[in-house]
Amino acid sequence: MAQHFWQYLSVRIIVGWLIVCILPAVVLFWGYIIADDILITQVNSIVASSLALMLSLIGLERLTQFPGQKSMVTVLPTLLSVGLIVGIVILVFRLPYSVYYLSASAVLALLFCFVSQVYLRAVTQATIGYVPIGRCQSLLDIEDVRWVELTPCFELANNQRLPFHAVVADLADKGLSAEWEQLLAQTALQGTPVYNVLQVRESLTGRLPIKHLYENNLGSLLPSQSYLLVKRLADIAFILISLPIVLPVALLTALAIKWEDRHSDSAVLFKQRRVGQGGKLFTMYKFRSMIATAEANGSQMATDADLRVTKFGCFIRKTRLDELPQFINVLKGEMSLIGPRPEQLDFVKQFNETIPFYRYRHIVKPGISGWAQVMHGYASDEDETKVKLEHDFFYIKNFSLTLDLLIVIKTIQTMVTGFGAR
Repeated sequence: MAQHFWQYLSVRIIVGWLIVCILPAVVLFWGYIIADDILITQVNSIVASSLALMLSLIGLERLTQFPGQKSMVTVLPTLLSVGLIVGIVILVFRLPYSVYYLSASAVLALLFCFVSQVYLRAVTQATIGYVPIGRCQSLLDIEDVRWVELTPCFELANNQRLPFHAVVADLADKGLSAEWEQLLAQTALQGTPVYNVLQVRESLTGRLPIKHLYENNLGSLLPSQSYLLVKRLADIAFILISLPIVLPVALLTALAIKWEDRHSDSAVLFKQRRVGQGGKLFTMYKFRSMIATAEANGSQMATDADLRVTKFGCFIRKTRLDELPQFINVLKGEMSLIGPRPEQLDFVKQFNETIPFYRYRHIVKPGISGWAQVMHGYASDEDETKVKLEHDFFYIKNFSLTLDLLIVIKTIQTMVTGFGAR
């Protein structure tokens, strides 16, 4: 199936450049253009606007490659981040610029990117043909995809692709006959990609299920050592830069917790032993959001409308303010800002026995926020933990700066909406 022209990044960059960069330049600088007297201020402004637009569209292209990320939520943070970077460069090098032009260009860029993403989402719904054998039936519950069931006698026109973006089959199923295999081979030769069911499920759901060694390459779960170093330096830099904002918020949160329990001697901080990278234990810090006797009967998973959560505790759990003390764990090197959530030792021992390959999630440092948190939220039982584990494996396999930036954006969205809080 041929791609819609708007799906090509180069097309969006060219159209966007004409609308966002050239149109305001023609309107505001027309007199200078006619007189052939373009100023360096105007040149700098057009170059800065062009660079910002190109980086924004490339960033949006990268971010929306991940499952479920066609949302408009990524547009504003991406534009603000790129605009901040370009603005810093202009100020550091003291380049002259036109405030009117850059303001008009910024408004047009915001409108163009929103409209572009809406239209892109409308024209990119995938049409996938599937072989109705084995685990392919389990894919039909995935939304935003048009599924077309294939039959063994479907015909392929010579040198023409099928009217699908892709064809999916359970290549490991014993029911896949030689006739099916020949048809799939011919489909691939004529230009329509053929994928295994596990690849499609991973790319559409953001989850990487691992139940058998032969189904996935566990070597892909080894994170890049160079990016681990970059990630560590970025964690420290972010915390140090954000301290002027975080410290007052943390102080007010601590005072509010103390005031709510002013008739008791309950501690403000909640400390608990958690399992970190490589299975090592460490003490994790949080602002206390539950009553002091919440775990008097042992470790328990949080549930919806948990009666152990205090009134103010409900607020800080929804806004994730209870996680602020974990900045200490990050500075100590026990955690990262982004990664799988650290789990309690009792639960880890239980899940190691009942969930295949659970211990592989400890291959990276645990994080304050992560892919599983923003995609699924808290887990209240073992079944939900299995789903979160599949999200964790997806994160580890796709361990990258782009995915971390997307998680940061979705974390901010989570703090605003309270998604997944319990």
